[in-house]
Amino acid sequence: MGLFGKVFEKKQCSICGGDIGLLGNRKLEDGNMCKECAAKLSPFFSDRRNSTVADIEQQLDYREKNKEVVRKFHTTRTIGENMKLLLDEDAKKFIVTRARNLEEANPDVISFSDVTGVDFKIDEDKSEEKREDKDGNRVSYNPPKYIFEYDFHITIHVNNPYFDTISYQLNPSSVQINEDNPLPINQKPNERQNREYQLYEKMGNDIKNVLTVARQEARHDRETAAAPKTPVICPLCGATTIPTAAGTCEYCGGPVK
Repeated sequence: MGLFGKVFEKKQCSICGGDIGLLGNRKLEDGNMCKECAAKLSPFFSDRRNSTVADIEQQLDYREKNKEVVRKFHTTRTIGENMKLLLDEDAKKFIVTRARNLEEANPDVISFSDVTGVDFKIDEDKSEEKREDKDGNRVSYNPPKYIFEYDFHITIHVNNPYFDTISYQLNPSSVQINEDNPLPINQKPNERQNREYQLYEKMGNDIKNVLTVARQEARHDRETAAAPKTPVICPLCGATTIPTAAGTCEYCGGPVK
């Protein structure tokens, strides 16, 4: 007899065909998946239960091809502490990961042009700070004192077949501001005088700005490349030419404006 008096019946993974151990099954819409295959999926994917075996196989194929893109990824700029935004500005791509070994982690590589929006939100939480009286009871200060805590959240909206958002918190722990000198009722400290608050606020705005600008530039470049080419007269050789991608004459190689 197995767990809770029932015989444990081994299931087979519909993806790799291997046996699935106790508590190791990841249920799919029309099959089962082992935890080893599940670990290969994108960390931003969250719709497993509504996915078919064919859906998962397609994603694993995408994830396998992503390994080669990761190998070619060259970080030119990093923003963040624990979870980091890595930018390859030359290839116009980015990664969001906390991994140190990129090839081992195989994080999703996203093109700048696939960004559809970026949200930066700061959550505030207020709690009363209390003291212990002579009887060991927790009581309010007179006047009351409060603690303000802040968390900084980024959500990157993307065009991807397996997930549409990348959401994470910038600060590993809440930024706490104590109200040492009680303020008039309904007022709170100026959080922007706090150095940690300033750090994460700037970090969030930097991420939003850099991805928004990069998206606009990438889409402009793509639209320009797809636009019909108009013949012009080369000022150097006089030929009627369609400028190359580098903006030069296709005959003499001279610059064409």
